[in-house]
Formats: sequence, structure tokens, C-alpha cells
Amino acid sequence: MAMALKAVHVCDVPNLDQVPENAALALCSTRFRAGVNDDKICECNIPKFLVVGHRGNGMNMLQSPDPRMKSIKENSILSFNEAAKFSIDFIEFDVQVTKDDYPVIYHDNFVLHEEKGVIVENRVTELALAEFLSYGPQKHPGSEGKPLYRKTKDGRFFEWKVEKDAPLCTLEEAFHNVDQSVGFNVELKFDDFIVYKEEELSRILKAILKVVFENAKGRQILFSSFQPDAARLIRKLQSTYPVYFLTNGGSEIYTDIRRNSLEEAIKLSLENGLQGIVSEVKAVFRNPGAVGRIKESKLSLMTYGQLNNVPEVAYMQHLMGVEGVIVDLVKEISESVSDLTHAKEGEEKSMYGEEDGKKEVKAKPQFSKDELSFLLKLIPELMIQA
Repeated sequence: MAMALKAVHVCDVPNLDQVPENAALALCSTRFRAGVNDDKICECNIPKFLVVGHRGNGMNMLQSPDPRMKSIKENSILSFNEAAKFSIDFIEFDVQVTKDDYPVIYHDNFVLHEEKGVIVENRVTELALAEFLSYGPQKHPGSEGKPLYRKTKDGRFFEWKVEKDAPLCTLEEAFHNVDQSVGFNVELKFDDFIVYKEEELSRILKAILKVVFENAKGRQILFSSFQPDAARLIRKLQSTYPVYFLTNGGSEIYTDIRRNSLEEAIKLSLENGLQGIVSEVKAVFRNPGAVGRIKESKLSLMTYGQLNNVPEVAYMQHLMGVEGVIVDLVKEISESVSDLTHAKEGEEKSMYGEEDGKKEVKAKPQFSKDELSFLLKLIPELMIQA
């Protein structure tokens, strides 16, 4: 059962029993300079903790009671630029290629619309660009597109209504119209239920690379994909931009064993010269020892998932050695992470920020052993609800 996303803080959650001391210590990877004790937190040698906006300013969950999940159309220029207003490093979005070889930004494998009371599904990759762009709001005043629908995992259909709607877009349009200060995490999107031949993957990836190389103009780019061969091939086709392998770390089991664990993700990344791994966050908390093994393999590690919308969960990962989080609640998490990670080691005095002419005290975060133990108890509780 999916829970409504809400950015919460430790003080807002009821007290829970302490977990054993060794559980907190188990989370400390070799990158920590100090152990956990009563008055000092573990600190790691990560100069920058990345916050990445998921599908821009957050994905749309039309069935969610949380209005923030239906605020701005995901994977749109509007959403990307809204996310860029906050202290984030990258936006993440999904790229597929139409049948006439145009890279477009869209998450789902199918575009859904209604015809004579029946929901019709059209595969994105079987549409020409013009037909793909005919769905949803149109760029030209007076034009009306076909209303979009969405299907949930449990089979329900929802009309795709959000507070601020926006047209579908191409990858090239994103390069031209999104704030240059924000990097692009380009997820190479493929259908989990299709077995792709290498020549087909190569055609798709070359179409994407053509747009990237012609339009990047110094923008930070990283590629990621759940499709093992797509990750391998994009690394083979170019060496300019880093490539990360996406994995849910075993939350779901696939025929392709390379997708079924963090250990397989490490193996795939090392064998193919990838730069890092993006894991579902629950897999990291279920197997915290993998963080150290990933670091020892000189791979970077980021995470995605609904738990990343809880500030303390994001900060716990910062302490563990995770180097970035992909989040939906961009404003809340970017502000929380900024407050937490800007506190320098050994800094004793408070930091001050100006708000409406008044000084607001922002105390340096201090997580004791008991607080870390509390978080370790809290996180499994949240994992059950997620």
C-alpha cells in the first residue's frame, strides 16, 4: 500500500524503542572518519551531496491524497524549470525514441487516451513525433490535444489532471528551454518485458546521443538505465559522460539476473566501465554493507524511491556514504539537505539566516548514537508503509 508522501522530521515522529548499538555501527562504512558515540556524529569525506529532482519537480501520483504529487506535470519543461529554482544539482527524466527517431521525454511505455468511452493504449516508440506531441496540452493557443490518462499498478485509470499542466516535450526542447545551471540525469527508458537486440538498442542510443552532443553546450550530463545492455552500450558508444546502472536491488526479480541485486549491479558496472549505481533506497537499507563494497570498487552510489522524501532518510544516506538522492519533494528535501550538510565539522556556533528582516537561528545538526539508533528503527517502519 503506497503511503502519502510527507516530509517529516525526527521531532514529529513518536518515540520508538532503541535498536541495538551494533546496528548503528553496522551502517558506518569505511568512508567514515569517526565511530558513533554519544556526542559526535559520523562524518564522511563527500564534498557534495547531490539532490536530483525526480522527473523534474517530482513525479505525478494521481491517486495520491497529497496535492504536491499532482502539482505540476511531470517530465515537462515547466516542471524542470520549477525544480531548477531550488538548490539541486540535476533533474532526472525518462527518454524514449519515437518510430521516426526523435528522443522524447515520457516515463510510461504507453500513451493512454479515451476514444468513445474506451481507454486506448499506444506504445510511445510506435508513434511518430507529431502524433506523440498531439496528446495533452498544446503549445499553440487555441489548439486542443487529446486528454491523457494514466494507469496505476493495480489497474485503475485516472485522467491525468494536475494543478499546472504543460505540453509533452522532446529532449532537444529540454536542452533549449531548461535553466542551464541544472544538470540532466538522462534515464534511458526501455520496456522491461521486451528483449532488445543489440542493433535496436544501438539505433535508439545513437539517436539520443546525437541530440545530446549537438545541444549539451557544457551542461552536466549523466546517463542511467535499468536495461543492462543499454547501460553497457551507451558506455561503449561514448566516454564523455558518466553512466550509472539503475537497480531496485532485488525488490523485484527479473529473468535477467544482472538486475536482481546490488552485487550483480557492482559486477555489471565494473565489467563495463560504468561510473556508478543508482539503487532503490530500500535495497541500501536492507543491505548497508553493500555501500562499502561499492565505495571500495571506486563506484559512485545514488538512490531513488519514496523514502528519499523524508529528510532524515536522506541525511542518513549522506552519513553512510551515498552520494546523492533522487527526490519528488524537491523544495522540502533540497532545503533540508542544505541545512544539514552545510554544517561543518567542528563548527560550534549556530548559523544565521535572514527572513523578513529577522534573524532565524539554524542550529547545527547533531545526531547522537541514540538518535542514529532511532533513525535505524524509524526507517524500517517507513519501509513497511512505502
